[in-house]
Amino acid sequence: MTANNANNVVDAVVVGAGISGLYAIHRLRKSGLSVRGFERGSDVGGTWFWNSYPGARVDIESKFYSYSFDDELQQDWTWSHRYAYQPEILAYLNHVADRFGIREHIKFNTAVVAAAWDETHARWNFTTSDGGRITAKYFVNGSGGLSNTNRPRFSDDDNFAGEIYHSGEWPNDGVDFSGKRVGIIGTGSSGIQMIPLIAKEAGRLSVFQRTAQYAVPAWNRSMDEAETREIKDHYPAIRQRVRESYFGIDFEVPDHGAVEASPEEVEAQLDFAWKRGGYMMLAAYPDIVLNPESNAIVSDWVWKKIRPRIKDPKTAEKLRPKYPFGAKRLCVDTEYFEAFNRDNVDLIDLEEAGIERLVPEGVRLADGNIVELDVLVFATGFDAMTGALLGMNVTGIRGLSLSEHWADGPKNFLGIMIAGFPNLFMITGPGSPSAFYNLPPGIEQHVDWIATCIDYLIDNSYDYINPTSEFERAWTDHVTWLAQQTIFTKVKSWYNGQNIEGKPNQFLIYAGGGITYRAFTEQTIAAGGYRGFELGTAAGAAVHPSERLMVTMA
Repeated sequence: MTANNANNVVDAVVVGAGISGLYAIHRLRKSGLSVRGFERGSDVGGTWFWNSYPGARVDIESKFYSYSFDDELQQDWTWSHRYAYQPEILAYLNHVADRFGIREHIKFNTAVVAAAWDETHARWNFTTSDGGRITAKYFVNGSGGLSNTNRPRFSDDDNFAGEIYHSGEWPNDGVDFSGKRVGIIGTGSSGIQMIPLIAKEAGRLSVFQRTAQYAVPAWNRSMDEAETREIKDHYPAIRQRVRESYFGIDFEVPDHGAVEASPEEVEAQLDFAWKRGGYMMLAAYPDIVLNPESNAIVSDWVWKKIRPRIKDPKTAEKLRPKYPFGAKRLCVDTEYFEAFNRDNVDLIDLEEAGIERLVPEGVRLADGNIVELDVLVFATGFDAMTGALLGMNVTGIRGLSLSEHWADGPKNFLGIMIAGFPNLFMITGPGSPSAFYNLPPGIEQHVDWIATCIDYLIDNSYDYINPTSEFERAWTDHVTWLAQQTIFTKVKSWYNGQNIEGKPNQFLIYAGGGITYRAFTEQTIAAGGYRGFELGTAAGAAVHPSERLMVTMA
């Protein structure tokens, strides 16, 4: 492999030091590559470094939301809660970084600000935020799908005299809300987690709701020694079931839809799923996201469970979702709806009067009313799936910029590679299962695929791999077609980029299920000699033209 020459020539550059970046550095080093990681934060953790707001917690059970690549790691680490809170997940990722000697290969407080493909030498040339330059054959992007924060246009208004924070860039030393007038804009996952806790501390809390959300109780709890021992004893079987699942989570699901069941059976099944709690309420029936009739049954049932938690009828009506259950990212809550029963909490429905601008006193609404605040929190999410990579100013073959190539939406093949950008690998990028799959096993599958691909290139003396435009179009169309069979395309959400003004309306996630995706990428594409790709050398044209393959799946 390439010798590390004063840290400016390596085999692979990995961007990001979260779950993706840490495993990518570890796995590529195991393959014998020299690797340099770059992380804009001051330490490892990625999402769990930046999102340290009150109540930040994973919405998938800890035993599933963890690495599976090392048996001893699984046995040594013990999770304290069913759903781990941010500090514990961050401690886990620090433990992984130290245990496997990953940290020493990462340059912190440093972002990649430009990456250009050198066709002559088949390498990537990088420029970093500190003015540094580095060259690598392989570019692995592990910057994460939810890392580029979204701030509303009016957030640029500097008239507000108080404190402003974003949930995705939370101060490491926390924020003191004691007795203050606090406003929170946004009621997605972050807002729903922080609102109940801030409500208990603030003098007054004003919640600016753009969209009423479904939220399912987490029923979070600590795990005792017996439960932990049971998990550790059965990790191999748990991980195998995860790999063979649709969502990357081990769960039970009926073999029929809600429409086919009797009212008594529906009640029993949904009650079971509700008491199980968490994100997998979405899998209470297999056709919730496919069949509008089944979805309507579940939507009505879930609202009937939520409604008694809200005392005031007018507030309840404002909090009632107006979209199909699960069409937006399902939230997992702890006493979210009960927070609106407090005397110090106001719900401001932005459908009635939107935000006009910020003023020194607080937020001015379109009807002229001013909500006076000392602190304003943006829980407004992210420029999901594409924002971080586009922000790196990437240019490929013949100087084609990624922003130009993606002007109409993020075309790609498998959610891993982009035509015209050789040796650039995305971990859980747009067009992959990503947010519809448990991220740690999804990340491991992607990184292992990438590492195996690089091994293949090296073993067969290829300098680069590049998907063809034909296969890129076919895959992008396939991802769109799959989404159109579901309820996900019936609403505006970050799933299709519609939370960002001016962003192309393209569905960003592969909805065909993890087990199908895994089989296709590994058995059809990789084991088939990397169909859909051109593999070549720097000295000449492609020497491994792709074979024609219909990108269709059951």
